[in-house]
Amino acid sequence: MFERLCPTGPKWTLAWDAVRSAFPWVRAMEGVPQDPVHHAEGDVATHTRMACEALVSLPEWRARPEADRVRLFATVLLHDSAKPFRTQTADGRVTAHGHSRAGDLLARKVLWEMGRPIAWREHVAALVRHHQVPFWALERPDLDRIAFRVSLLARNDDLATLARADILGRICQDADAVLENIALFEEYCRERDCLDRPRAFPSDHARFQYFRTPGRDPDYDAYDDTRVEVTVLSGLPGVGKDHWIAAHRPGWTVVSLDAVRSRLGIAPDGDQRPVAAAAFEEARTLLRAGERFVWNATNISQQLRDRCIGLAADYRARITLVGLEAPRTVIHARNRSRPEPVPAAVIDRLVGRWEAVDPTEAHVVERVDTSPASSRTPAG
Repeated sequence: MFERLCPTGPKWTLAWDAVRSAFPWVRAMEGVPQDPVHHAEGDVATHTRMACEALVSLPEWRARPEADRVRLFATVLLHDSAKPFRTQTADGRVTAHGHSRAGDLLARKVLWEMGRPIAWREHVAALVRHHQVPFWALERPDLDRIAFRVSLLARNDDLATLARADILGRICQDADAVLENIALFEEYCRERDCLDRPRAFPSDHARFQYFRTPGRDPDYDAYDDTRVEVTVLSGLPGVGKDHWIAAHRPGWTVVSLDAVRSRLGIAPDGDQRPVAAAAFEEARTLLRAGERFVWNATNISQQLRDRCIGLAADYRARITLVGLEAPRTVIHARNRSRPEPVPAAVIDRLVGRWEAVDPTEAHVVERVDTSPASSRTPAG
């Protein structure tokens, strides 16, 4: 779909009517107001169209390979897609606080449902999440961490191109100043050796410790003092976590929230706090004993995963984080076949909060599509 709609040379014409017909989330942006100080051009859909036109006019975009152009085109289309859900008016000003993070979640959901490849999808989602960073990047004390994270998930030159299209696709008084800031962001990333490539770290342990330790030198080659292996799973119900464990971690002890839930007689949509408390106590016992284990839970957000990973890290574990996924039809079919299926509405709510695993979270991070090849949706 994006390939068909992405403008191509020699005319580079944007067929906006075809774009809005193809994507309901584009049509949802129509009529959504924006603050005239920053967006005098009008509603979110108008801005998105203008940003796409700006992108298509950029020599840096036209010079990229076709696959890169398509991916950036999709990113610009999605960068403000969450504004319809985040826009508020207060004291005469229109705001959309949190739309970047919400856009990350929405982009992931949209692209997952379209069957886009995992790495492609996460590249786009990372850019959407951080699309405003280059505007005021040099004022951020955490710029290194953001730039390094983006470099591991996407590319910072893509982020700069997105930001440039964003600012050129609006009518505002500070456009020239923001464009200068974007250029400074590019130069900063070039100096930090993470503009068009992943930021290198001395080791996976050094990378893991860097993202867990504020103020740490990214070039510090941290001594690897790990003493036990822990695998943390992340995935929606029905992705096949039990099957993956049987195939890839045979003989390992498993801390399973499903098993704890069943033992305690707590429903999947009930109060999960006793379940989590019992699972954490099991994990502590294993960590104290230095016994390797698999943490089997949905863990669909970074916040949830960080609790598991943080506990394991406190006991000097070497952590492998595995993100399992499958198409919607597959997970719902698998879920229905379970002895105790999770309510479909619960799964759908989890999809809306799903943050895919990323390389900053553990020593080793894997993303695995568990669906049969025959069930995979062609990229839309």
